[in-house]
Amino acid sequence: MSVPVLEARACAAAGQSGLMALYEAMFTQYSICAAQILVTNLDFHDDQKRRNLNSTLHELLRMNIVPIINTNDAVVPPPEPNSDLQGVISIKDNDSLAARLAVEMKADLLIALSDVEGLYDLPPESDDAKLIDIFYPGDQQSITFGTKSRVGIGGMEAKVKSALWALQGGTSVVIANGTDPKVTGHVITDIVEGKKVGTFFSEVKPAGPTVEQQAEMARSRGRTLSSLLPQQRAEIICQLADLLTDQREDILAANKKDLEVAISGGRLSQPLLKRLSLSPSKLNSLSIGLRQIAVSSQDSVGRVIRRTRIANNLELEQITVPIGVLLVIFESRPDCLPQVSALAIASGNALLLKGGKEASNTNQILHRLTQEALSIHGVKDAVQLVSTREEVEDLCRLNQLIDLIIPRGSSHLVRDIQRAAKGIPVLGHSEGVCHVYIDQEASIEKVIKIIRDSKCEYPAACNAMETLLVHRDLLRSPLFDQIIDMLRVEQVKIHAGPKFASYLTFSPSEVKSLRTEYGDLECCIEVVDSMQDAIDHIHKYGSSHTDVIVTENEETAEYFLQHLDSACVFWNSSSRFSDGYRFGLGAEVGISTARIHARGPVGLEGLLTTKWVLRGDGHTVADFSEQGSMKYLHENIAVTHRTSS
Repeated sequence: MSVPVLEARACAAAGQSGLMALYEAMFTQYSICAAQILVTNLDFHDDQKRRNLNSTLHELLRMNIVPIINTNDAVVPPPEPNSDLQGVISIKDNDSLAARLAVEMKADLLIALSDVEGLYDLPPESDDAKLIDIFYPGDQQSITFGTKSRVGIGGMEAKVKSALWALQGGTSVVIANGTDPKVTGHVITDIVEGKKVGTFFSEVKPAGPTVEQQAEMARSRGRTLSSLLPQQRAEIICQLADLLTDQREDILAANKKDLEVAISGGRLSQPLLKRLSLSPSKLNSLSIGLRQIAVSSQDSVGRVIRRTRIANNLELEQITVPIGVLLVIFESRPDCLPQVSALAIASGNALLLKGGKEASNTNQILHRLTQEALSIHGVKDAVQLVSTREEVEDLCRLNQLIDLIIPRGSSHLVRDIQRAAKGIPVLGHSEGVCHVYIDQEASIEKVIKIIRDSKCEYPAACNAMETLLVHRDLLRSPLFDQIIDMLRVEQVKIHAGPKFASYLTFSPSEVKSLRTEYGDLECCIEVVDSMQDAIDHIHKYGSSHTDVIVTENEETAEYFLQHLDSACVFWNSSSRFSDGYRFGLGAEVGISTARIHARGPVGLEGLLTTKWVLRGDGHTVADFSEQGSMKYLHENIAVTHRTSS
């Protein structure tokens, strides 16, 4: 018995009412009216009908009524292949209808929603398929289209054709996923706000590579970098150190341009201007630090940490390896670029750098010198400077290309990156609320020196003192008076903590928050009843960065050092020692307050991970079963060679 074939136009007519009922139900929830408009291809060939359609759509939009536009499939003839008129797209599906309407209405943007993320270079289900962020006319030859979607009649090839036609007509186009949006869950608002969603169609190609291409180049050259001999990586770093001194005048000239722009624009505070500024002494210190890194890099990558004899002729090694591709985002700190580059080179990691626009001239010359140094061993592209107008939030979503993000900047920047990172670990600290606790058995001379250095030497640093904790017994003592006098001489603005304010008749302005990172010549003073009270205060209000005790009582100091849970805990020394260079690490990529992988100033060791290498002779797990012929030995073997054979 044959099954009758349903007539498509009759089915379309029957389905229209159900479709509109669904739209009505959805839009009613938002108190929005919807209207239905049915068109055919022939309607666009009649000038009067086109004018009427345009007028109707504008009037509906003016009245905040959403027009639902569909082809009138109940009467429309089937589309003819290749029936496009010259320069005019024929309406064969919703994609071509949307493109025709967008151009007709002179729309600024057309969003074509699909059930995949956007346009891929291969069918999306392919293992090697890559999402194309920006598509340019003429790139069709590089695309292999897959089968049509299980819904609709067009497919991605039809979407691309329609998008290119709309683009030619003056309308920007984005193809994105409407079923599973990836950014905030609101695909349309994400696109309108300029977030990097789906595939954007553009007629203008950028002059340089995209950030995705930069990341791929960095990963490729980074693998070559990690395979170089240790002395070759050291030679690159020493070459960069030489270039910093040889090209000093050019570097300082570029930095002067950045400073002039920043000062004239009035956008940067005084602490940020200090961070932006370079000097001959800073460059000399950078050069010295880089040479320290070069020395320490000799036995970093491929170092054997552990060797175990699993069984006869079956030996296991744990060796150090690079993490992969690092993304370092930094603000107003051009000296960060050669430091981080040297650490990445020493550890065999590829590097993407995103600097603040306020240091663009300085960053460009420092990056050029870095690539010049890398070129001596053919790995120029292992370090890339992202100079496009790429949003940090977009960079943080490149989880297929980036292995670790390291933010260097304000607590606001770090928190934003921690929130934006999608599947990529972030190494950093959110704030540097550092404390100095003055015990009742402290030396007057040491107290004054340590407080002055911790607060006044470089108040913008993340390791500068922000809160001074004073033992209650020291109030109204000569030592306390000397502390206050010194802070006044140094022009440090004092904020009183709640307890300290309660002791005073006329107190300084009471602190708004005990968790404040001032980053300037300001600090909070608070009173504590004991050393344990100081520890409790720091645990409650601190950021686990760097905290100091000043006391002559060794037992008190050791208790403080052992029981305070911060990344760096010091006795009778300035908080400013919390620094990779001062720790002898050569430099640091940042200071981490995280609990895993790396903590405190993160130097070369913090940019390495490990892998396991097993060398056998036909061994199988079955050999070690009850019926097998072998037994596990698990013998530790002394590590006699520093690097893996």
